[in-house]
Amino acid sequence: MNFDAFAGDIQQNRWNVYGAEVYEDGILTHSFGDTTENLHEIYSATKTILSIAVGIATDENRFDISRPIIDYLPADRTAKLSDEQKWVFQKLPVQRFLTMSVGELPFRPEGDSYLDFSLNTPLPHPEDKVFCYSNISAYLVGVALTQALGTDLGGFIEERIFEPLGITRFEYGRCPDGYFYGASAMKLTVHDLSRIGLLLYHKGMFEGKRILSEAYVKEATSIQQMNREGGYGYYIWKYRDGFSINGKWKQKCYVLPDRGLMVTYLSHIEDDSHDLLESMEKHILELL
Repeated sequence: MNFDAFAGDIQQNRWNVYGAEVYEDGILTHSFGDTTENLHEIYSATKTILSIAVGIATDENRFDISRPIIDYLPADRTAKLSDEQKWVFQKLPVQRFLTMSVGELPFRPEGDSYLDFSLNTPLPHPEDKVFCYSNISAYLVGVALTQALGTDLGGFIEERIFEPLGITRFEYGRCPDGYFYGASAMKLTVHDLSRIGLLLYHKGMFEGKRILSEAYVKEATSIQQMNREGGYGYYIWKYRDGFSINGKWKQKCYVLPDRGLMVTYLSHIEDDSHDLLESMEKHILELL
């Protein structure tokens, strides 16, 4: 491993990377830039934190991802749906939303009520398990989980995930209806996103304390739905012989348990280039 060469590439190419960390066998061995001071947008990496919340509730038998999602959604909203739309949602278990396999959806909810927008979006072929990445899927799972728990999901995440991981500074967003917006709109430090990765690396344990069952971690980080990127779990992406937590503009946590490696970085690079990834793979994973 040549972490200095990776950091050198970042500086030489002026890639907008805020900070990066490398863990070997669960221990922080290398860091670059701002990893602990400032909060940065993690975009869709928020979805992985939602998945962990789903897992905790599932472990406690407070949420059943095999049930139709409509069973958990607010009854006053679902009662207003057309018969056809009710039928569609009855056909779709929570798991289909966790795997982004409910069919074609707009990328994000819009308007004065994200919930009404999401519930009334047509899904013409609910029987087809086709991967379609959409914030609406994660948003609806967050609403359903809120209803199942009977408490605010943001507060639940603070108490059951952030507090035991030692994450004390964070920001997260809500939709116009007031629900925790589980698809995006969260800020963490690089180091605290690493803590999320370490929880999964250690199969649901953190510093000797069980937070999430090993069974759920295995399921969530395994391929549940194929896609062109190589596979998808429960808001977690397949990556080589491990998995990754991904955000919109190259916010990443790559977890490779078999190699005893984890790499986290937060950046803001608004293009489709793979230069940063290729540098990481060359200098840290030694793949190229």
